[in-house]
Amino acid sequence: MIQEKTAPASTQTSIATLMQNYVNYNLWANTTLVNWLRSKPAEMLEQEVASSFPSIKLTLIHTWQTQRYWLSLIRRDEPDTFSGFEGSVEDILDIIVEHSQELADFVQHAGERGVTSRTLVVSPWFQSDFQNFEYIMHVVNHTTYHRGQIITIGRQLGFTDAPMTDYNYYNVFRHEK
Repeated sequence: MIQEKTAPASTQTSIATLMQNYVNYNLWANTTLVNWLRSKPAEMLEQEVASSFPSIKLTLIHTWQTQRYWLSLIRRDEPDTFSGFEGSVEDILDIIVEHSQELADFVQHAGERGVTSRTLVVSPWFQSDFQNFEYIMHVVNHTTYHRGQIITIGRQLGFTDAPMTDYNYYNVFRHEK
């Protein structure tokens, strides 16, 4: 049986609250994934397999670089480009969680105005002028896509104990942990 519940009163719109929840989910899911990956041999995270990014490490680097790029744009900073990464597996595991926290902190403090304001993006590949929540949704969806890819790469490497990182799972169980 489904029961209707009334949401608590808030001074911000549902979109601001949703974006805050969404980036907190992203942080939780990335932390959960990283904790799982830390239980695996580091050299296996660099082992190449058939995938769009040939290793877990390279997929994590791409995910972090993309997340960093979009956050720089919605902050209206100079765009962080996709520069080379010379760090270790342990470094990228730390960085992806740290940056996910940075994204969550930014959105938390941006509030209603920050997530609904528009940002013009002019790049060599496209031009867009969307509200920031559209970019935030893109970042989290992109990261979710690559978390799934990492699970698939892990499966090819023999990892059969991947964690559950679905958004609904987070929403249902986040208060119970």
